[in-house]
Amino acid sequence: MTFCAGATLLATDPTFAGSGTMAAIVTAPAPVLTIESQGLLDDAAITFAPRQEVVQTIAPRPAVTTEPADPASLAALVSAHTMPDTLDPELRCLAGAVYFEAKSEPLEGQLAVAEVVINRAESGRFPRGICQVIFQRSQFSFVRNGALPPIRTSSRSWKEAVAVAEIAMNDQWQSRAADALFFHATHVSPNWGKDRVVRLGNHIFYR
Repeated sequence: MTFCAGATLLATDPTFAGSGTMAAIVTAPAPVLTIESQGLLDDAAITFAPRQEVVQTIAPRPAVTTEPADPASLAALVSAHTMPDTLDPELRCLAGAVYFEAKSEPLEGQLAVAEVVINRAESGRFPRGICQVIFQRSQFSFVRNGALPPIRTSSRSWKEAVAVAEIAMNDQWQSRAADALFFHATHVSPNWGKDRVVRLGNHIFYR
């Protein structure tokens, strides 16, 4: 008589023959059980096939990669900025314009000042190059003898200005003054007759 794999065999202890007392439960979860008998169940005739271990190969878990989240604000982008070890001349000129013209302004106002300088350099109506735009005669009142005044480079305002300048140069944030070419403080009224773009902080921007 042959039982399939997974059958459960109930056996009684020979010392309790006829008593009906169950001595053990033998379970064969996977092996094939073969019983040979002469018409009667003989415990000595029970043989088991060798047990084989089932090895399941588990595929390696794929590596999880996370993309850096887009900054939720200009402030977050500025905060995440790393100060370069050295500044190239164009970046330093642009950061200088932001620092002297708008360091007390909100970040969006600082970015707008940087946009004006970049737009002028690319317009064909002003000198080409950021430093040339800034040092153009009678354009920026902070310029002294064709150079930037001394800067407190250890100050938070300077580090912030560098971050804003680099963000503007790399076009990392959309400014509401993206097409502006001029600006002035709100306490003056030059009557330029130009198209007003936006007011940001204490500056009004025009195209």
